[in-house]
Amino acid sequence: MSKYQVQSRKCKVQSNVESAIAMKWVSTRRSSPSVPFIDALFAGTAPDGGLYFPERFYPLSPPTLDQLRTADLATIGTVVGAHLLAGEISEADIGRLVRDALDFPIPLVQVTDRVWALELFHGPTLAFKDVGARVQARLLHHFTDGTPLTILVATSGDTGSAVAQAFHRVPDSRVFVLYPEGQVSDVQEAQMASLGDNITAVAIQGTFDDCQRLVKQAFADEDLRRQVWLTPANSINLGRLLPQVFYYFLLARLGPAKAGRYEQGDPGGLVVSVPSGNFGNLTAGLIAKRLGLPVRRFVAATNVNDVVPAYLRTGIYEPRPSLRTVANAMDVGAPSNFERMRAMYDDDLDRMREDVAGAAFDDRRVIAEIGRVYREHGYLLDPHGAIAWLGLQQFLASEPAAGVFLATAHPAKFREVVEPAIGRTVPLPATLSDALARPRHSERLPVNYRALVNLILR
Repeated sequence: MSKYQVQSRKCKVQSNVESAIAMKWVSTRRSSPSVPFIDALFAGTAPDGGLYFPERFYPLSPPTLDQLRTADLATIGTVVGAHLLAGEISEADIGRLVRDALDFPIPLVQVTDRVWALELFHGPTLAFKDVGARVQARLLHHFTDGTPLTILVATSGDTGSAVAQAFHRVPDSRVFVLYPEGQVSDVQEAQMASLGDNITAVAIQGTFDDCQRLVKQAFADEDLRRQVWLTPANSINLGRLLPQVFYYFLLARLGPAKAGRYEQGDPGGLVVSVPSGNFGNLTAGLIAKRLGLPVRRFVAATNVNDVVPAYLRTGIYEPRPSLRTVANAMDVGAPSNFERMRAMYDDDLDRMREDVAGAAFDDRRVIAEIGRVYREHGYLLDPHGAIAWLGLQQFLASEPAAGVFLATAHPAKFREVVEPAIGRTVPLPATLSDALARPRHSERLPVNYRALVNLILR
């Protein structure tokens, strides 16, 4: 599809939306012109190498926010999606798309008297990334005209399986999922490498950061992009990122009575702890706050790959090679979406600190906490959820508040960590058993860009 064809399709859908304010999307590096969503969706990154984010945030109206307090996820996705994509897609179309994509529950489970878990792992691949991947797949299908599309994605764990499942057998699409060989769980690899058809799993003999660099190099390669229509499916792409905003509005169900107003007129006492690797999930939460969701503070909870908590503590941002941990989806030493976060705050550290606190935990602490929470509260955590729980507990120890932590993956996906921690087996859901039983095949590649290009073009 040419740029002219993309613009033509945009014009057809623009007339369906009346009286809404159309957002423009700008590069984090501010050296490229603003674009409509459809251009950002297909480009992935801006011409200057930056990531797209809203030029200006238009908050939802107070009546709309009140209505969302009792709305289901599909209704929230329709309302918030139509607000974010005004001028690009009609509310009726986004509603049909969201209801088809988000056909699974996202329960808010009370764990203690003032802590809830938002369980994001009830989709097809049992990870939170099902939300963004499934909506993105349908957005791309909505806006394309049948031109073959090549999806290129790097994953440290659950992104790859979610994207592979979301795009499996989608017409006119090929998907290449790059993951670090030997550094994802057996279940995660099975979900990526056992689908076949239009899905190619690529085991890179390096780290996630190597996978991410290869993907970024491909998107900067004008010669390759003249030969294939490339689109990213990581959270660097708005189509993956924006749907994650939707589920944060489920937290409005807690309301002031449950979340607690600790001072008269306090707009919201809720603290939200987000397990953070590439920082797309936290970025989505910050967007939700800009749209009007009353959140007191976010906790950026990480494993020992703690470059963002270190930045919040010292003011120095020093990306570094990632370290391998039991929470492998968070083994990221140079998180892409942190560039969006810095741009949202105009690189003002003090302003960011007002909204975000940092926390980091090592494997020993994470494993011990999985066992302790199971014994004392009867709640089963995966390693990523355990890090979010720990981050929340650390914050609540010094400030009175109610809190929510995001549980982003089913514990059965990390049986090798969870079972020794709790001293019992974790039942395997049918979807995971089926994936493990299927034959799998991955293309093994060195950390070599030319080898990746040859694979894409063959």
